[in-house]
Amino acid sequence: QVQLVESGGGLVQAGGSLRLSCAASGGTFNIYTVAWFRQAPGKERELVAVITPTYYADSVKGRFTISRDNAKNTVYLQMNSLEPEDTAVYYCAARSGLLGTRVPQYNYWGQGTQVTVSS
Repeated sequence: QVQLVESGGGLVQAGGSLRLSCAASGGTFNIYTVAWFRQAPGKERELVAVITPTYYADSVKGRFTISRDNAKNTVYLQMNSLEPEDTAVYYCAARSGLLGTRVPQYNYWGQGTQVTVSS
């Protein structure tokens, strides 16, 4: 059983940067595919990025970078050139399989962290 805890969200102006962290416990972290999803008010939860292998949604390519440190059981999401459209609750998710791009494919979820980008 894997537990995930996100941190690093906050309020930032458009064009700014934030780094989200997802700390995992309770499992063999390096065997899991980990993803970041986000959900804006009134919208469905959508995929942002996945590792391993690495995959990005078109809306964040070139601006966001996902990385992982298996020694620290942590996955990061570096978000640069933030836009108001990036405002959402960001969730970390994990699955014990290969690349997944859909919400139902992920077994484990964190509680989410709010990212707000002001214009």
